[in-house]
Amino acid sequence: MGDIDDALDRAGQETFTRQPPKTLKGQINYLMKQLKTARAVAAELGITADSVNRYRRGTRKHPPRHIQDRIDTAVRSRWQPLIRRRRRQKAATTDGITVETRARFGYTAPVGTTDDGRFRRLTVHLPPDYARRLFDAREQGADDQQLRDIVAEGLQEVYFKDGGRRAAGLEVALNDIDYFDVSF
Repeated sequence: MGDIDDALDRAGQETFTRQPPKTLKGQINYLMKQLKTARAVAAELGITADSVNRYRRGTRKHPPRHIQDRIDTAVRSRWQPLIRRRRRQKAATTDGITVETRARFGYTAPVGTTDDGRFRRLTVHLPPDYARRLFDAREQGADDQQLRDIVAEGLQEVYFKDGGRRAAGLEVALNDIDYFDVSF
């Protein structure tokens, strides 16, 4: 997973209308309901089926930190899929997405190229067609570089070229990401 993929996950989790289960027993029971068997839950978490059953019964209440993190991640990734899907659909058709980043940009222009050694901090609202392209590419298994290219193209058109009013012929590349966040 890359910076953009993680940011899309976080943005999807911000759309929750209810909080996921917080107790270990509640989380394990939710995963059991989703995955059907203790063996499937164990395979997802990288633990044994006996450990899953102990957590579910409450005989073991405090898993190691890395296991608890895996449990939290598994629950949050499956929580309220319809709410997240509706919100992504709305962003892809009417609302668009807002990208906040601190990154190093490289430019190619008719007069030459530069790597612009400084970081820029941008908060830019991208139109729905870029949101749709980003979501579609992610669903098709695009790697981080492909997602960066889509975001860079959106920032290029909306921010750097100002919708075609300036900087004709400018090509923008997203080189180093220090911070990246998305909201939709």
